[in-house]
Amino acid sequence: MIDTILQVNHAFYDAHEQRDLAGMAAVWEHSDRACCIHPGWPILRGWATIEESWRRIFTGSGRNQFIITNEAVQVLGDVAWVSLDENLVEGAATGTIAATNVFARVGPAWRMVLHQGSPVARH
Repeated sequence: MIDTILQVNHAFYDAHEQRDLAGMAAVWEHSDRACCIHPGWPILRGWATIEESWRRIFTGSGRNQFIITNEAVQVLGDVAWVSLDENLVEGAATGTIAATNVFARVGPAWRMVLHQGSPVARH
C-alpha cells in the first residue's frame, strides 16, 4: 500500500515537472473537498479552482525540477499523507518547500485531496 501511495505522490511531481495538466488531473480527486495551498497563494478549494491554478502555473515562465527528500508516509484507514521536502531547482536558483500531500482512497485508487507547500527559510 505504501508503494502505491508513493507512486501516486511521484506522479504528482512528474506531472508538475512536465507541465502535464492531464497527468495532474489524474492524480487529484475531482471534488469540492479537494484543497491546495501553493506557497504564497490563498487557499484553493474544489477541483475546478485547483485545476485552473495548475493551468496558470503550467503556462507561466518558470520551470521547476524537483528533488524529493525526507519523504515519510503515514496511512490511517482510507487516508494517507506524505510529508517531504521539495528541493527545487530552476536554472541556477534553488530552494526548499516543506510539503504535505494527503490522499484518500476512492474505490481501489488513491487520489490527492490536499497539497500544501511552505517555503523553508535559509539559515
